[in-house]
Amino acid sequence: MSYSVGQVSAFAGVTVRTLHHYDKAGLLSPSDRSHAGYRLYSEADLVRLQQILFYRELGFALDEIAAIFKDPQVNPLERLRARQRELTEEIARLQRLAEVAERAIEVQRTGVSLTPQERFEVFGEITFDLSYATEAELKWAHSDGQRGAMARAAAHTKEDWRQLMGEAAVWRAELTAAFDEGEPCDGERAMDLAEEHRLHISRWFTSCPPDMHRRIADDFVADPRAFALVIPPSQQRPGLAAYTRKAVHANAARHAEVRTVSEEDQ
Repeated sequence: MSYSVGQVSAFAGVTVRTLHHYDKAGLLSPSDRSHAGYRLYSEADLVRLQQILFYRELGFALDEIAAIFKDPQVNPLERLRARQRELTEEIARLQRLAEVAERAIEVQRTGVSLTPQERFEVFGEITFDLSYATEAELKWAHSDGQRGAMARAAAHTKEDWRQLMGEAAVWRAELTAAFDEGEPCDGERAMDLAEEHRLHISRWFTSCPPDMHRRIADDFVADPRAFALVIPPSQQRPGLAAYTRKAVHANAARHAEVRTVSEEDQ
């Protein structure tokens, strides 16, 4: 039994133009022609069309499908397994994007409720990179501290933000001065500044024990966007992020030593 191009288009769910394209590409040429010269497709042609549509649904390019049909050495099963791996990776990537989008919505909902003018007035050069904030939300998604910090940030008034940013500006000036003057990162001055930063986080956002503070400081070196939340790019110096991280780690070690001594005295 033969079928016209219109019939095949109707029950296969593809356009006549697509069928013509497959013909020109050498993927699917009708087995016969009518007396008037119209294309006629056989049952075998329909089976081949079904295979083409199957591969297309899986994302194979037309040249890949042609290679599978033309070369008897090509193993369709291996091609399918490879495509399965690609699809699995793509599903994981899209799932992560969906999570990022969801977190971005949450960040926007619970973010700082200031007008653009107020943001500039309060934060100055400090800018909040939404992409970094979203990734931080994903990274700390199961952390009570992260959720608490976002809730407290959302509750801060303009005056709260003005005060905490004023404290941060003084701290930045002292940190950069210590760095410029060659103070050792594991010296008392640098460690005291690290401790001030830890207490600042605890006071304004969430409880920040030394171990958490170390993880935060690790991001200063791993991601420039994280350090830009602490020191704006115009005030940064080469090596300052690493210096700050080392000072935080040294301060955390100092806390651990104090705790150990206290436990031994008990």
